[in-house]
Amino acid sequence: MQNSDRRDFLKTAATGLVVAGAVTTAANAYAGRQLTEKEKLSRIASCCWPARKLFKGRTMGDRPEPPEVMELRKEYGTITMHDFPQWTKDTYPGVYHMDLWSTVFGDPEDDEQYVATEFVRDGQKNTYYRWDPSKPASKKWLEELANIMVKTGTKCNHISNNAPQDIADPDDEKRLEGVRVAKLWMDAGAILGTKTMRVNTGVSTGGGGRIMPEAEPDPKTGYPRNDKIVQYFNQCIKSFRELADYGEKVGVKITIENHWGLCANPLNIKIILDEVNHPFCEATPDFCN
Repeated sequence: MQNSDRRDFLKTAATGLVVAGAVTTAANAYAGRQLTEKEKLSRIASCCWPARKLFKGRTMGDRPEPPEVMELRKEYGTITMHDFPQWTKDTYPGVYHMDLWSTVFGDPEDDEQYVATEFVRDGQKNTYYRWDPSKPASKKWLEELANIMVKTGTKCNHISNNAPQDIADPDDEKRLEGVRVAKLWMDAGAILGTKTMRVNTGVSTGGGGRIMPEAEPDPKTGYPRNDKIVQYFNQCIKSFRELADYGEKVGVKITIENHWGLCANPLNIKIILDEVNHPFCEATPDFCN
């Protein structure tokens, strides 16, 4: 979608849908006149995801980087999250808002910032070292990032977060662990002055996949019916209501993006938002998903 089309859409979108925290408010403020170049740039943000291949990661044995990644790094350099604020200013002159991706948080050379996390995907167990914002070394790293942002005049507007898992899981122990992790990240976002943070509604239906239960023919009518999805909705709504309450305390809004699982369907996002019905629970639509 072209930038002009995206802006036009956002101006007329339902008030429940926001991007990077307060697009609707910004659109109203500029209604009826041409935006200055500075104002235009204030409404967009640099994003870690497109630049993710530039980020230095934790060592993965002797596996070499693909040639295309080496070419990108040759042109743009290799960076860490601490470099990203200045990289944003140098790469996108005039842009100072940032959308930070959870996967590239932390110092990849500091083991004290990470915890081993096991997960199942496609029926196979895997171990992933995930950055833990609650660790003392991580909190120190966050304070350093906050200071860098002040010095560079940049702001963390949004965190695209993949860390919290099982938010809609029928197993309450798993669900509550996902909520706990999300709250730790909201605390981290508060340190950085973050406005909003995405949490996925991902659903695993038994094989470790990121899909939601499919509708099945009703034995009486033959029409599609999806009773299985109800329990996932109920759990997801519980989680987001709790996170919205917590977000109000720490000043970070929780958001839902059209990713996998329940939120792959925009109508499901609306259902969750309507049921949670909280000023600190919003949506961050991604028009490229």
